[in-house]
Amino acid sequence: MKILGLSGNIKRPSRTAALVTAIVDAVGVRGQARGAVSRVIELVDAAPVLFRALRADQLDDEGQAIIDAVEAADVLVVGSPVYRASYTGALKHLFDLVDYRALAGKPVILAATGGTPLHGLMTEHQLRPLFGFFNALTLPTAIYATEADFTDHTITNPALRTRIGRAVSELERVLPPDATHAHADTVHTDAGRTSRPLLSAASA
Repeated sequence: MKILGLSGNIKRPSRTAALVTAIVDAVGVRGQARGAVSRVIELVDAAPVLFRALRADQLDDEGQAIIDAVEAADVLVVGSPVYRASYTGALKHLFDLVDYRALAGKPVILAATGGTPLHGLMTEHQLRPLFGFFNALTLPTAIYATEADFTDHTITNPALRTRIGRAVSELERVLPPDATHAHADTVHTDAGRTSRPLLSAASA
């Protein structure tokens, strides 16, 4: 089972990347019996590669590898800082390059970070319709976090951890029972760099 986290942050350190990574970690722990392989791509690294192309047929090998990873994932965790009441343009450009048929039926956990609770519905008004276009299966529980949920870009609010656990439980209920492989592995990749373990503290 391939789990891919996409964080729309365009700077580092990033609370959004920390949130996406925490969700991917939680999915990976629950998915060990399914041979979970986890990866996180941050747009701070991927965007300069993807913006070399304005259309999918202009992607170079490095950019195509990023899009291939998105299209090949079994589970997506997608998060973004709230910019201008929506997700970042860098994240939008990535999905402009994804084949419109590639995500049909795939489960997606939605996440976002913002300065105040006032932006908390961005996941419902912006991210969820995006994946509706792709006919993806967005899980009911979206995860929104504010600066108060972090200390030094590390999640410290137990209620946020509880919400992450709820979303992961929903994911378990929609995954096919036979998605098992021989082994489990976890990596964290920033568009070309790989490190272990997956967890990386990264501010929106």
